[in-house]
Amino acid sequence: MNIDLSINPKLVRKLLVRFLQTEIRRTGFQRAVLGLSGGIDSALVAFLAAEALGAENLLCVRMPYETSSQDSLDHAMLVIQKLGTPHLDLPITGMANALFAQQPQLTNLRKGNIMARCRMVTLYDQSEAFGGLVIGTGNKTEILLGYSTLYGDGAYALNPIGDLYKAQVRQLSQEMGVPAEILNKPPSADLWQGQTDEQELGFTYEEADKLLYLLVDQRYSPQECIAAGFRPDFVQNVTRRIQRNHFKRVMPPIAKITTRTVGYDFLYLRDWGT
Repeated sequence: MNIDLSINPKLVRKLLVRFLQTEIRRTGFQRAVLGLSGGIDSALVAFLAAEALGAENLLCVRMPYETSSQDSLDHAMLVIQKLGTPHLDLPITGMANALFAQQPQLTNLRKGNIMARCRMVTLYDQSEAFGGLVIGTGNKTEILLGYSTLYGDGAYALNPIGDLYKAQVRQLSQEMGVPAEILNKPPSADLWQGQTDEQELGFTYEEADKLLYLLVDQRYSPQECIAAGFRPDFVQNVTRRIQRNHFKRVMPPIAKITTRTVGYDFLYLRDWGT
């Protein structure tokens, strides 16, 4: 089956720049804060935010751990230099190691979650200091698969690329001039040495994008996806991930007691009262 994930990058660029301008300014802010990892997702968001708000109104923060790759730091700096944004280097090694030392038997997964949450704390502190909203960098593929840390990289005020699959992130990144070094490297959260996203997931983003498009956008059943040519074990794995990680995509449920419960009956628009 031929699955077309192509977008009109010029149109999407305009839509996302407008989204950032509207959503940030309606809150009373004029600035934004972004964790810049050196990967394609955060690089693209930096380009979008700089265009939307002006480079001087975007603070890019590099937050390496002691095992972070030098390539990641260098690639983040490429973006900073190309855009001309203010930036800070705020290593999280001391914060993370203080927690690691309390429980020496931590798995890589637990360490990765701690590092992601250390970065969230750092970004939200800079949000107050710089006077800007924290922008998210997770794409649609990651959000659907739950490939993020709750209250870590999954914590942000708004997200311009959360409705773009990884392949579409690449298309838009090419349109906006993200450096080739970033476009062409294997995706990695850089949580430990040698870690790559696809190795950890057990499948490629290209495979996941196409299956998720059928399951979510086209509303195919798992059985229809298998009939379309996807491996049954792969379909089962991805479907299970979508279901298991739904809690990461919604606000925490509130027990309903009254007739006006937040999130159930109290559903006014965010700009209610303006």
